[in-house]
Amino acid sequence: MPTSQDMTSHLDHGLLDALQHQVAVFARRAEQTRLGGVGQVRNSMDRAAYLLLNRLDQEGPMGVKALAAGMGIDSSTVTRQVAPLVDTGLVKRTSHPEDGRAVVLQLSPRGQARLEEVRASRRELMAQVTEGWTQAERESFCTLLTRFNGALSARQAGLPAVDAESSQPD
Repeated sequence: MPTSQDMTSHLDHGLLDALQHQVAVFARRAEQTRLGGVGQVRNSMDRAAYLLLNRLDQEGPMGVKALAAGMGIDSSTVTRQVAPLVDTGLVKRTSHPEDGRAVVLQLSPRGQARLEEVRASRRELMAQVTEGWTQAERESFCTLLTRFNGALSARQAGLPAVDAESSQPD
């Protein structure tokens, strides 16, 4: 089995250097803008909050452990990140329908509205940033970025770096 060193010796070091640099620049710019979209400052949202709200919206109510597992993070991290979302009324804690002792996290109507506001703002930002791109270029970029994120996720989970798009927690 080839080692990491063997694999990188067969690849263009200049291209890998350019790729890692562009990823670093992307990460910095994404954090600077928080990909907050356009319009009012209130349309930006913390990355962790956005990902938690998005997951609850896509998959429905769930417990902390299920949410943490789906996102590939620790339960204590989810508990810490979800606390301000509960405090501000974006997420509500409810009893599990089958086990009243268990707590389930659920997107509140206010959380749903806020998430859609941020999504709309971010959609507009993505439209503006990729304004000169063709539909095929947007699709290709999205496919490659999804594949890249899947490979990073698989690596973090200790899985082989095959096309791991489906194992990509957010």
